[in-house]
Amino acid sequence: MLYIGVTNNLERRILEHKNKLIPGFSQKYNLHRLVHFESFADIRGAIVREKQLKGWLRVRKVELIESKNPNWGDLAEDLFKTPKVTNEMSNPTKAPTTKRLSS
Repeated sequence: MLYIGVTNNLERRILEHKNKLIPGFSQKYNLHRLVHFESFADIRGAIVREKQLKGWLRVRKVELIESKNPNWGDLAEDLFKTPKVTNEMSNPTKAPTTKRLSS
């Protein structure tokens, strides 16, 4: 199963997915690995790309992931230390808008 979404705080969103803090698709299907992400300076560009990727067949999404991450490793491990639940989630720091694929 693949999940595609947009966030303005990738570290916070990874924490939410890994700790199953937000009910929904990623929690239901136990999606917790970051296997691909792209950064955008503008939310509009990120949303356009998100819609584009959601329109692709799974095989094309897999090709995109495997072109840069052939072993489907969890990219979050290299980006951040494993996030822990904190009370600071209610006041996230603004970061560039990011589109991500999770599995």
